[in-house]
Amino acid sequence: MDNFGTDIFSERETLFVEVILPLSLAKNYTYRVPFDLNDQIEIGKRVVVQFGKHKIYTALIKAISKQPPLVYEAKYIIDVIDAEPVITATQLKFWGWMTGYYMCNEGDVMSAALPASLKLASETILVLRDDFSDEIALSEKEEVIITALKKQQKLTVNDVSKLLGQKTIYPIINGLLDKELVLVAEEVVQKYKPLLKSFIVLNDFYNDQDNLKQLFAVLERAPKQLDALLAYLKLQKSNLPIAKETLLEESNCGAGALKALTDKDVFMVMKRPVSRLAFNDDEFHSSFQLNAGQETALNQINKAFEEKDVVLLHGVTASGKTQVYIKLIEKIIQNTDGQVLFLLPEIALTTQIVDRIKRYFGNAIGVYHSKFNNSERVEIWNKVRTGAFKVILGARSAVFLPFQHLKLIVVDEEHEPSYKQYDPAPRYQARDASIYLAYLHQAKVILGSATPSLESYYNALQGKYGLVEMRERFGGVQLPNQQVVSISEETKNKSMVSYFSSVLIKDIDLALSRKEQVVLFQNRRGYATILICATCGYTPKCVNCDVSLTYHKSSGKLHCHYCGYHQSSVNICPACGSVHVEQKGFGTERIEEELKLLYPDVNIARLDMDSTRTKNGLQQILNDFQDKKTDILIGTQMVAKGLDFDNLNLIGVINADTLLGYPDFRAYERSFQLLAQVAGRAGRRADQGNVCIQTYDADNRIIKQVVENDYVGMYNDEIAERERFLYPPFSRMIFLYIKHKDSHVLDHAALTLANILKAKFGKRVLGPEQPLVSRVRNLYIKQIIIKADRHTAIQKVKDALRDTLTEFNATKEFKGIFTQIDVDPY
Repeated sequence: MDNFGTDIFSERETLFVEVILPLSLAKNYTYRVPFDLNDQIEIGKRVVVQFGKHKIYTALIKAISKQPPLVYEAKYIIDVIDAEPVITATQLKFWGWMTGYYMCNEGDVMSAALPASLKLASETILVLRDDFSDEIALSEKEEVIITALKKQQKLTVNDVSKLLGQKTIYPIINGLLDKELVLVAEEVVQKYKPLLKSFIVLNDFYNDQDNLKQLFAVLERAPKQLDALLAYLKLQKSNLPIAKETLLEESNCGAGALKALTDKDVFMVMKRPVSRLAFNDDEFHSSFQLNAGQETALNQINKAFEEKDVVLLHGVTASGKTQVYIKLIEKIIQNTDGQVLFLLPEIALTTQIVDRIKRYFGNAIGVYHSKFNNSERVEIWNKVRTGAFKVILGARSAVFLPFQHLKLIVVDEEHEPSYKQYDPAPRYQARDASIYLAYLHQAKVILGSATPSLESYYNALQGKYGLVEMRERFGGVQLPNQQVVSISEETKNKSMVSYFSSVLIKDIDLALSRKEQVVLFQNRRGYATILICATCGYTPKCVNCDVSLTYHKSSGKLHCHYCGYHQSSVNICPACGSVHVEQKGFGTERIEEELKLLYPDVNIARLDMDSTRTKNGLQQILNDFQDKKTDILIGTQMVAKGLDFDNLNLIGVINADTLLGYPDFRAYERSFQLLAQVAGRAGRRADQGNVCIQTYDADNRIIKQVVENDYVGMYNDEIAERERFLYPPFSRMIFLYIKHKDSHVLDHAALTLANILKAKFGKRVLGPEQPLVSRVRNLYIKQIIIKADRHTAIQKVKDALRDTLTEFNATKEFKGIFTQIDVDPY
């Protein structure tokens, strides 16, 4: 455990604690400590505090002092929750850095960092008054609540809602309060509860052999009970706790026999906490050998680590980077008591790679991502804090875990946009944050990618990072053969079959005849991108956002992918009454349907956000593909992210143009990365894979560079353009979003703020402009960009910007305006 260096305070000293509340507050609050809690307070512990009139929150102690706040009278803390700190001193430093760098509040970081079950919430509790009277007339619903309170003593507001089967219950509660029949109390509820499991223990009396013999004699008349006893004695030889389920399975005696033995005090049932996390007991082993290329890369990385804290591993797809990572991790956990953080951009990656790495590290490995429930997250948190987990595989939020002895961070597929958090704050980049986290722990970082981000590759070429390259695929397998097919030419020649060119159909037929698997990539989910009236041009739009609705055939509804709004599909135009409503554009659902018409006897599956909403939905889809139960997998960019299948030999890109046309300075870089990563999934074992890229723009520079696997050429073209127009890495960017429900008020506010900023920062300020989507969730949006060159003191810019926004938001005229800051918005 980190030593926070807390003084031992006298029991009668008046102490104050600065706490971080899980709220987006510009300043932390200070509370007074009751004398009887003086010896319990410590930095990093959670305390219960009242904030506002009624609300009770869990806060974290950040600092302890004897100085009261100057401008308000400090309230007392209510209680101390923890026996020991739940976060470390290093974590607090990390939170402080994130607050300053990404221009958010410490409460934002706390909300993002702590599992929900460690952030205790206040729940409104209803209790009957002591002087409750039965003589007051009640409505039917009030009667239901009072009857329930007489039985249960207390009910939460959520309980009342479920009891009455309705959401609008506040008027009813107010009625009971007005009649002075109930009281409202605030109670902190501990959300995390250990998972308890029943274990069977033999009464100590029967450890004596004579007593045990007498028991056997008694149980001869009860054969099922005797079976249970014999099974227990057999299982007892393994010296492991005997779970109730295990004993029932082993003895086949039935629950009744077990209950009879418990009633006779032969067996005792003990409840013990067990882990919610699924483990196997594979032993640690590492039987593989690195090839010459991997061995060279490993040696170069270790040598680079002597001078640099960060090394970029640029290895072509299927070059065996994961095995190099494993050897680096193995060295850490065998030679030290160190911990390793292995960051992955997507849960899609996590689910497959964890199985591979588990073979080498057994139960020393933990996995942390958003698909775990709150209680599972708390367990992982505690196992990292105690050092039980040596290796953590996780998505971006894993940077917040309470590492004790972090020695190495691996950021796989470091170029992935998924490492960036967009909403809510903190809007951090996990790759960049992990580099600072490693600095705090004096650890090393390895960034791995076949298509590194331009910033990382630039930093490596400038000597800021070490650079190690792996140019050949593992086992000498050739890079895939890539073909570009012009959709325009195929359409002109009438050889397109639905959305599939004759070339792609021929390739699919060949792959299926060889019993090989196929992946088709389309970067749009849903069925049809938009519906449009052929007569008047009407398009159904979201009522909350300025976007057209996407048609999903599986639900039969039109969906907004921004706010979740959905409505029934339209067959008759509501504007002109025409029945000629056409579907334009296509997503993965449409591809799946068309493919099933062409190949009715082939097993086809879809991998996108819609098909993987359940906890194990994604894993099931991947397992079926791995087990060859699926012949063709259609997916969005989820299929590009590091998946490795031995029988996959054909990749088809349905339409590459949806990527290239995106209005963003990173569009070409991202297109190259995504297309190269998708192509890299093919032929990763023995045979050379095939890739078919369909596009309207066959002569596009990026398409050609993907086919030639020319990352350096793409880098040189893009970096020259970035330098010319002063984009990262030659500048630092801060995006400022201004939001309001009234577009006219917003226009005035955005222009006023832009003029104030231009007076301070001059030409560095661009805008205000409308972003691509100008209204989301009924809020209109304007965007201001601050673009500072590399020689600008960026922290001074941030400090001045924060002061400006504080003054702007405090102005009466702009009270209802929302402002959002996004530092490094890419």
